[in-house]
Amino acid sequence: MPIVEKIHHVAYRCKNAKQTVEWYQKYLDMNFILAIAENEVPSTKEPDPYMHIFLDAGNGNVLAFFELPTKAEMGRDPNTPAWTQHLALKVDSVDTMMKVKAKLEADGIEVIGPTDHTIFKSIYFFDPSGHRLELAANTSTPEMDKALDDVKWDMLNEWDRTKKAPEHARWMHDGSGKVK
Repeated sequence: MPIVEKIHHVAYRCKNAKQTVEWYQKYLDMNFILAIAENEVPSTKEPDPYMHIFLDAGNGNVLAFFELPTKAEMGRDPNTPAWTQHLALKVDSVDTMMKVKAKLEADGIEVIGPTDHTIFKSIYFFDPSGHRLELAANTSTPEMDKALDDVKWDMLNEWDRTKKAPEHARWMHDGSGKVK
């Protein structure tokens, strides 16, 4: 029995709480479900005003943000490539993903993709605070899922030894998309 039931919420920093709520409502249909504002951090008792907003990401998933007006402007980890840190959100279909892409691009938001990852297709874009988001639509088959499940530990162990990409699931990247 796992200790964790589910993720309660995932929290990021944002530049502007109101702008963030409005953006996520407009482009991703996330409902604004809760706001908490304090002048003192409950866990540390540090005097620091903040606005903590919560958005409904569907199926009991909650995406939250903190606006921290007294802190230096937010940045990124300079040692991590921009494509690495991102939040991937599942959508029901490639069609839905493409509709969101069109809406974003119509408002001048740059979108990369769709990118075909064999087991899903995705698009990438940034929110107003600079967080990289991915919308992903599953395209895998049960055969693909089983093939990947069968080799996951072998792949991880080989990676741990060599730090080179294992070839166990080469079919995902060789253009064939065919489980071997």
